[in-house]
Amino acid sequence: MNIVRIAAVGFVFIAASTTVFSQTDYTANLTPGQETAAPTFTMSGGGTRPASFGSATFQLNASMDQLTMTVTITNIDINGTQTPGDTNDNLAAAHIHGGQPPGMNASVVWGFFGSPDNDNNPDQLVITPFASGVGGTFTSIWDAPEGNNTTLAAQLSNLNNGLAYINFHTVQNPGGEIRGLIVVVPEPSVLALLGVGAVAACATIWKRRRVA
Repeated sequence: MNIVRIAAVGFVFIAASTTVFSQTDYTANLTPGQETAAPTFTMSGGGTRPASFGSATFQLNASMDQLTMTVTITNIDINGTQTPGDTNDNLAAAHIHGGQPPGMNASVVWGFFGSPDNDNNPDQLVITPFASGVGGTFTSIWDAPEGNNTTLAAQLSNLNNGLAYINFHTVQNPGGEIRGLIVVVPEPSVLALLGVGAVAACATIWKRRRVA
């Protein structure tokens, strides 16, 4: 009975808090190890090149018709001039894929660099190369009308349930060089409210026990 009371209080706090928040945040940590086939990291002229990696954040607006994206990648040549003489690390394409569980390949649902390019209604991609070094930052917005034979609305379930990932493809690794599973970032306020609710319930139970 006590556990039921604690859970009830926690759920009440969560239910009340959901009316306050107007944005859903997501994150992704891009690594070679998430690719289904291990990427190769060699230079076109021979020798080993540094492994690539990256990080991404996404924000879904309150009306759920725009997903804002910011991605930073390292050790991938994003404009073909950052590693002169080596083409293996040149960026070939970048997409969001969805519809399959982690560890499996999924179809492209929104491409924003290379082919397919679905960032077109309107095209809002901004690429900022590093001032020095190899890599850079990508920012854009997945708008409601856009998608690769799908729409943002149709993909919200995949985004919210860990069934979508972001993938960067290079000349050497056309199947994907770094991938990141897109996951929902828990609202700190929700967690805090749940904790407050649980503490309050425990305090009530403890007080009743002392009185008894």
